[in-house]
Amino acid sequence: MGGSASQLPRDLLGEYQELTFLTKQEILLAHKRFSELLSKEERESILQKRVPKSKILTLPELRANPFRDRICRVFSTSEDGDGSMSFEDFLDMLSVFSDSATSEIKSHYAFRIFDFDDDGTLDRKDLEKLVNCLTGEGDETRLSESEMDQLIQNFLQDRAVMALRPF
Repeated sequence: MGGSASQLPRDLLGEYQELTFLTKQEILLAHKRFSELLSKEERESILQKRVPKSKILTLPELRANPFRDRICRVFSTSEDGDGSMSFEDFLDMLSVFSDSATSEIKSHYAFRIFDFDDDGTLDRKDLEKLVNCLTGEGDETRLSESEMDQLIQNFLQDRAVMALRPF
């Protein structure tokens, strides 16, 4: 079987296992799935290629996710800010969303995904955007201004109470 999974060097496979929460089999499957997003010619140099965000978003796991654009932005190391992903970006994303990732890692990335303006805080605008992503931005699903105000106020009050609780 000379498939694309066999093209991943053994030393890199071990390194990826050490640096992620993924098993050997999961890394090989990720390599196969990533390579399928590339043309046959590009597969020869898979570790040097970037897959455009438009192709990443065709993956079933992201296609229906209301935060798909933010997920690509957060995990992409593209200097162009275009959301394209290298194989290592792709592995990082899969690792964080794996069942084996720690809750601390998942929380860290959830915060980054929900911090829509990338200012290091989750403020009212971020929360409004988060709610709109979840409810949809159409007229029939969008919350009224008063509903949004009430929801965010309730959320912030609950967070203040939770912050006072000991761990």
